[in-house]
Amino acid sequence: MIDLVLKIIGYFLVALGAFAQVVSGIGVNRFRNFYLRLHAATIGSIWGSVFPIAGAGLIALAESDNLPYSYFMAGVAFTTSFLILILSPAGSHALARAAHKSRVVRVEPCVHDELDPSMCGGS
Repeated sequence: MIDLVLKIIGYFLVALGAFAQVVSGIGVNRFRNFYLRLHAATIGSIWGSVFPIAGAGLIALAESDNLPYSYFMAGVAFTTSFLILILSPAGSHALARAAHKSRVVRVEPCVHDELDPSMCGGS
C-alpha cells in the first residue's frame, strides 16, 4: 500500500516538473527583460529539476525488487535535489549581480535602484 502511495506521489512530482519546464520555457521566450528571463530560467531549474528528481527518488523507494539499489538510487536522487535546490538560486543571483555591476543590463521601467541610483535614469 505504501509503495502505491510513493509511486503516485513520485509520478505527480515528475508531471509537475514537466509542467514547470514548459511554463519556464514560455516565460524565457515571452519576457522582455534579462532579469525576468533569469527568474523564469531559475524557476525552471528549481521546479523543473528538483521535483522530478525527488519524484524519481520516491519511485525508486517504491520499487522493492532491487532493494539495496533502490535505496542507493533514492539517496542519490534526494542528495541531487537538495544540491540543486541550494545551488541554483545562488548561481542565478551571481548572474544577476554580475549583470547589474557591469551595467550591461538596464531595468525598464526602473522605480528605485538601491545599489546604483544612476541606473534608474536620474532618479
